[in-house]
Amino acid sequence: MINNDVLRSIRYMLDLSDGKVVEIAHLADPDFALDIDEVRAFLLKEDDPGYLACRDTVLAHFLDGLVVHLRGRDERLPARPVEKRISNNVVLKKLRVAFELKDVDMHQVFAGAGFPVSKPELSALFRQPGHKNFRACGDQLLRNFLKGLTERVRGRREAVIEQPGQ
Repeated sequence: MINNDVLRSIRYMLDLSDGKVVEIAHLADPDFALDIDEVRAFLLKEDDPGYLACRDTVLAHFLDGLVVHLRGRDERLPARPVEKRISNNVVLKKLRVAFELKDVDMHQVFAGAGFPVSKPELSALFRQPGHKNFRACGDQLLRNFLKGLTERVRGRREAVIEQPGQ
């Protein structure tokens, strides 16, 4: 899946401003060079003038920062190195960690998007690439996961908004 689409989806899911996207990316590495103008260019459609393809390093920093943003930083552990190549499987893994999703949650997310996945299919997505049961995460699978996760996250937020006094 195109990195720009992943960034757009997560930004919409969490209702993040351009500045917040930059802030989250800097949580992974404060010295990482990213500014609001770049983020705006990443969010444009491919046909629009000024469109800029989102590099793997940008998406990796954003996803690592998202983990820190949603879960906090564990000071006891050293900072993990940022991936140089981002695959759909890596995006899936990082979102699973960021949102603290268990297998049951993952199945619910996929089912919520109308794209149920069996237990063996799901576990194959999280195996190491050299493992005999490894399965590459296709664009359609990741797209449906992002759709289901968006419904889960935004639906929960909108349910809280609709119930005044909480």
